[in-house]
Amino acid sequence: MAESKRDYYEVLGVPKDADDDALKKAYRKLAKKYHPDANPGDKEAEAKFKEASEAYSVLSDPQKRQQYDQFGHAAFEQGAGGAGGYGGFGGFDFGGDMGDIFGDIFGDIFGGGRSSRSRSGPARGANLRTSVRITFEEAVFGCEKEIEINFKETCSSCHGTGAKPGTTPQTCTKCNGKGKIMYTQQSFFGQVQNVQTCPDCSGTGKVIKEKCPDCYGTGYKTVRKKFKVSIPAGIDNGQSIRMAGGGEPGSNGGERGDLLVEAVVSQHPIFKRQDTSIYSTVPISFARAALGGTIRIKTVDGEVEYEVRPGTQTDTKVRLKGKGVPSLRNRNVRGDHYVTLVVQVPERMTQAQKDALRRFDDAMNGITSEEEKPKKKGLFK
Repeated sequence: MAESKRDYYEVLGVPKDADDDALKKAYRKLAKKYHPDANPGDKEAEAKFKEASEAYSVLSDPQKRQQYDQFGHAAFEQGAGGAGGYGGFGGFDFGGDMGDIFGDIFGDIFGGGRSSRSRSGPARGANLRTSVRITFEEAVFGCEKEIEINFKETCSSCHGTGAKPGTTPQTCTKCNGKGKIMYTQQSFFGQVQNVQTCPDCSGTGKVIKEKCPDCYGTGYKTVRKKFKVSIPAGIDNGQSIRMAGGGEPGSNGGERGDLLVEAVVSQHPIFKRQDTSIYSTVPISFARAALGGTIRIKTVDGEVEYEVRPGTQTDTKVRLKGKGVPSLRNRNVRGDHYVTLVVQVPERMTQAQKDALRRFDDAMNGITSEEEKPKKKGLFK
């Protein structure tokens, strides 16, 4: 009975305003999960597969979906549209992109996947990765470095064809130059056609009868090649520079991939970095902290003078505006340099220095003479 059927949207687990992509994604997930080939002998899985297939066949067809939205299951009862129940698929057209979906499912089930249906058109080459070590200052201000990598150059003997000089690649007879072949596979619905990359020409559509002796038919020779890399000012550790066309060669006329050069920035003995800010610590004497005065602070631009205020406490932080790292987006915009002033306590002093420090301590405590110093008391006093 039609009333016993579940709502098609509920079956696929999609809302009523789901678009075609959402319907296809939901059905493919269910079909892959409950396909009889993946669940041999499981009647419940088979029933759920049929239910999902019927729901998708209706909702993926704009005309049938409109009828279903208006009349529900009654639109396809015997005599009105003819679904014939879950036991059969009369009245439902499993054409269009169903074959593409089934091809994906069968590929996943039998180990082929989408790669077995890859097209023979131009394909971009893979990217290559390498690294270059630079100093802290080079990362801040930018520089130019030279690197050397293994690079596949077009073979000069065959000019990239892979064929022996004087010969040319021949059209593949197995796929007639298409790079892919059709094959028929038995499924739950009967015979289904699928597409896979031609095994003889690997999707190129060409077969090399006599290979080039210099590149062994690959069309490329691996050489050590030097590149000059322009390191932009402000680059940080782990960031990469992209060099277009420095990667692996493409296939079937596809463009080369890129070369990605990762910057490895050496640690600095004084400076630390966070984004465009630089941090450092500068020790100052107790007298300079108390009395104030001019000190010299090291920055990436060289030493600068800074006026310490009298009474400066240890761990006071000062800001040197515009002495940080340039922005990668705008070299004219720079971060700041933050300096922590640490009051330094001397570890070794001469006797004269110790006496002077004691007199200073006495003066700070209001003691002006020997008589005013506190007397040491005996044990019983």
